[in-house]
Amino acid sequence: MPKVIHKGQVVADNWQVFRLPEGADAATAAIPTGQVIVPFPVWQVRREELLASADAVGVWLAGSDDPAALADDLHALALVAVDFPKFTDGRGYSIAVALRTRFGYTGPLRAIGQVLRDQFNYLSRSGFDTLAPAEGRYTDAQLEAAVASLADFTDPYQASVIHPQPLFRRHSRAAA
Repeated sequence: MPKVIHKGQVVADNWQVFRLPEGADAATAAIPTGQVIVPFPVWQVRREELLASADAVGVWLAGSDDPAALADDLHALALVAVDFPKFTDGRGYSIAVALRTRFGYTGPLRAIGQVLRDQFNYLSRSGFDTLAPAEGRYTDAQLEAAVASLADFTDPYQASVIHPQPLFRRHSRAAA
């Protein structure tokens, strides 16, 4: 069973990410049963069907998707995921910050795709509470070490979703 880092702990993952096969139609593609995260285009055309399903449903956004288009449905979703197709594609960070700050999303926010250990700290600071690297990319021991490394940076200088104020606003210095 695949593992993810959820809120600083390595846990088994029951969710499956559904990716549309090349050339498949979002309106007719066969969606697996169970806890499934569907791409935003599938959600757009099959929203009512997915909401009526007894299975838990999540939606994943690509870097080119506008999170504002999902804003009215955030309350109905079990989770939202953001896909990182390449480790160099940083649009997912902006989507996460927008979901957390502009749209007030407080539910589970998951990073999927090419999610690398070097990015875990930044992903967490952007608002992701679940990090789902590709299955088989890391061993359980490597994931545990990655969790431990999340605490390496105890007081970041920059503002983030976790620390809305920069360091100089969070700490006061004694007068000289």
